[in-house]
Amino acid sequence: MEKKESNNNNVWGKRLYWFVYAVVVIIVYKTLDNFNDITNWLKGIFEVLMPFIIGILMAYLFYIPCRKMENVYKKSKMKFIKKKARTLSVITIYIIAFILIIIAFNFIIPAIVTSLADLATNIGTYYQNTIEGLKNLPEDSILRQIDTQKIADALNQINIGEYINIDTILQYAKGAIGVAYGILDFFVALIVSVYILIERSEILAFLRKLTKALFKEKTYDAIEKYFNNTNAVFFKFLSSQLLDALVVGILTGIAMGILGVKYAVLLGFLIGISNLIPYFGAIVGVLISVIITIFTGGIGQAIWMAIVVIILQQIDANIINPKIVGNSLKISPLLVIFAVTLGGAYFGILGMFLAVPVFTVLKIIVDDYIEYKIKAKV
Repeated sequence: MEKKESNNNNVWGKRLYWFVYAVVVIIVYKTLDNFNDITNWLKGIFEVLMPFIIGILMAYLFYIPCRKMENVYKKSKMKFIKKKARTLSVITIYIIAFILIIIAFNFIIPAIVTSLADLATNIGTYYQNTIEGLKNLPEDSILRQIDTQKIADALNQINIGEYINIDTILQYAKGAIGVAYGILDFFVALIVSVYILIERSEILAFLRKLTKALFKEKTYDAIEKYFNNTNAVFFKFLSSQLLDALVVGILTGIAMGILGVKYAVLLGFLIGISNLIPYFGAIVGVLISVIITIFTGGIGQAIWMAIVVIILQQIDANIINPKIVGNSLKISPLLVIFAVTLGGAYFGILGMFLAVPVFTVLKIIVDDYIEYKIKAKV
């Protein structure tokens, strides 16, 4: 009787195994068959969650300043300030941040906007001057070999009417609506970041309890380990990249101003922002700056500007950036390029920015797995 029951259990066990196997095969097939729909669905979820993602990033960036300010408030002799140290620290840091933003909008942003407006207004004049300069070069000059007439004819064939019509106006209107939604998303992200900073202890305690309840102790220890590693990698990368971009932008803007480059503030800002994206960003930022300087100041000034900026980029890459970032992101340049390319292809600028820390965490997990498998064989 017991043997019969055992055989029945084995039969049902095999049936369940093959049923689960068939379900997995169907799921994989359907996933591959509808890959575009699934990726679009994931992108839709990503867009909906964007304010929360930005809020988490903001909380990451403000965590250290808030923690230090909280420690200052905790040393106060007033009981109320001690009790509300965390809330007061968050409010203080955000007020300081808003003051810095207001200063930027009053001094830096107007200079950038003015430079952009002036560049857009005079781009035709700059173009004509550049063409004339090329025509006046000696016959044996390499740059003289450029067929300027073909370039001019190609530009003259551009139909302005194609770009200024009802459809484009509607696109601009949609863009304005998008900006309005972006402002709304920013305020949502701001509120999310404030709540995360104020309730971070409760949030982490809940996540720890949930993880302990769902997983065995060994698995829980592994999850906690990788969570801490991920937290360290992301925080170090985000804070250091923003600080590095600020330093590079300021140094480049000052250097261009000394050289007499027109739109020095605008180009310094452009190079600083582009420096947020590893490898590709710096190259693109410098190339655009060189092209604009060729139009506005001539080839000679553009060459000097390129030399100075490349020197500054090398100083940043070999001295400033390692000091700021440290050795926390031990990842090869080849993997960085691959990560940035893949992140940009699927998630745009934000994907290019976050690709490096994501792949750094994946590399840590893969390295640990390889070490585990090697030890298991010994």
